[in-house]
Amino acid sequence: MGKIILWFFLIKKTEMIRTININRNLIKFGVPLVLLGTLILLMKSSSLNGNDTLSFAITTDLLLTVPLVYFLLIRKSKIPNTTVIPVMIIGLIIGSYFLPPESQTYLSIFKTWALPIIEISILTFVIIKVRSAIRKYKRLQGSTPDFFNALKSTCYDILPKKLVLPFATEVAVFYYGFINWKTKKLNDNEFSYHKRSGTPALFYAFILIIGIETIAIHFLLTRWSLIAAWILTALSIYSAIQVFGFAKSLTQRPITINQESITLKYGILNEVEIPFSDVDKIELSQKSLAKDKLTKTLSPLGELESHNVIIHLKKENELMGLYGVKKKFIILGFHVDEPKKFSERMKCSLQHSV
Repeated sequence: MGKIILWFFLIKKTEMIRTININRNLIKFGVPLVLLGTLILLMKSSSLNGNDTLSFAITTDLLLTVPLVYFLLIRKSKIPNTTVIPVMIIGLIIGSYFLPPESQTYLSIFKTWALPIIEISILTFVIIKVRSAIRKYKRLQGSTPDFFNALKSTCYDILPKKLVLPFATEVAVFYYGFINWKTKKLNDNEFSYHKRSGTPALFYAFILIIGIETIAIHFLLTRWSLIAAWILTALSIYSAIQVFGFAKSLTQRPITINQESITLKYGILNEVEIPFSDVDKIELSQKSLAKDKLTKTLSPLGELESHNVIIHLKKENELMGLYGVKKKFIILGFHVDEPKKFSERMKCSLQHSV
C-alpha cells in the first residue's frame, strides 16, 4: 500500500513540474509575443500618421524594449542569451513590414549604422569562442583539434540547439573549401580514407555536371524569365560550393582511434563514435552488404563508393549525418586507405580495453 501511495505521489509531482515548466515557457515567449502584437496594432492605427514621436517610440520598443524584456525572462534559464539577437531581428522585420515608409526614419538609421556593428560583433564573438574551444581541445586531447567539433561546441553555447548543426555545417563548408588548405598530417592513431577510394574525383565530377546543367538551364530559362534564370543559377553555384566543401572536408577529418573508442568520420557528412565495448568484430572485406535497416555505409554515397572494412556491433548505434540526420545501425561498411594497419591497430586497442 505504501509503494502505491509513493508512486502516486511521484506521478503527481512529475505532472506538477511539467505544468510549471510549460507555464514558465508560456511566460518567456508569450510576453514578448503580446508586446509585438500590441506594437503591430499601433503601427496599423491612424494615430501613427505624421507622429514622429510615436514612430521613434515604436522603433525603440521593437529593437530594444522587447529584446530586453525577453532577455530578463530567459537570463536564468537554459535558453542561450544570444537568442536575444533573433528577437531583435524579428522586431526589425516586423517594423520594416508594418511601419509606413515615412515612419521608418529611425529604423533606417538602425539598419545603416547599428546592424552592421551587431553583425561584426557576433562574428567576432563566434571566432573568439571557436579559437578558445580549439585551444581547450588541444590542451585536453594533446592532439590536433578538429575544427568542426570545436565549432559545434561553440555554437551550442550561443545558438538554439535546432540551429547549431545547420549553422555549423554551412560555416564548415566554407572553412574547409576556401580557408583551410593545409595538408593534414596524420598522427599514429589517425587514418585517411580519401586517397585510394576515388571519392574526391566523384565529388568533382558532380560539380562539373552541376556546372554544365546550370549553363544549359540558364539559357533556356532566360527565354521565360531572366529573374528565375539567375535565381536558379545562384542556387546551383551555391550547391557546387557545398559539394566542393564536402569534398575538401574528407582530407581534413580522418578516422581516429581513441583510448576507449573509435571515431568514424566521413568529412562533415557523417560521423559516429563507437566505444570499444560495443564492438563485436572488425572484418576486412569488400563483400556486398545486406540491404536491411541496421546495415549502413559510412559514406552517404552508398554503393557508389566501395568499402574494405566492415564493423559489427553488439548493439545499435547512431550515425550522425548532414544537418543532424540520424541513422541507426549495427553493421557499418567504410573505406580505409591502409586497411591492414587499421585492423592491427584496432585489434591492439580492443585487447587493451578488455
